[in-house]
Amino acid sequence: DAEHIRDEKVKVLRCIEPLKLENLVIGQYSGNKEGKPAYTDDDGVPNDSNCPTYAMGVFFIRNDRWDGVPFILKCGKALNERKAEVRMQFKDVPGQLFPNSARNEFVIRIQPDEATYMKVQIKPPGMAIGTQQTELDLHYAHRFDTGRLPEAYERLIFDVMKGDQSQFVRSDELDEAWKI
Repeated sequence: DAEHIRDEKVKVLRCIEPLKLENLVIGQYSGNKEGKPAYTDDDGVPNDSNCPTYAMGVFFIRNDRWDGVPFILKCGKALNERKAEVRMQFKDVPGQLFPNSARNEFVIRIQPDEATYMKVQIKPPGMAIGTQQTELDLHYAHRFDTGRLPEAYERLIFDVMKGDQSQFVRSDELDEAWKI
């Protein structure tokens, strides 16, 4: 039911704490020696502009399921690669045997190359002591042999044709998102 899905999205948004300054990084890209131009080199951008072109925020959802799990969102212009993804880092385990191990992480790649994967710490086979990071990987294009995967907007247009509104933003969801 589309309304139930939309109600749940609003519930989650209401549980997101306001972003704190210590959990935010903003910046503006600059030129480099290899000839990559700076943001202020773009036509129409004032030379003294301090408009951010990159942001990274760490968000926390205060509910039973996600309490204490940081959600790290990054976006920017002129980055080395174009991608949209959500990364969830899990809590450190109390009493960890290998304290310098990286955190386990769940990643949802939205574009390009839609995928869902987990970065997990494992003990490698053999006599070695310590951990190693590996991925449990589900790249849709590799796993499902369906030919061409539809783009996000193609799926949304198809949802419109079916009358499915679950992926569309309701006004109360938009209000809650702007409060964050």
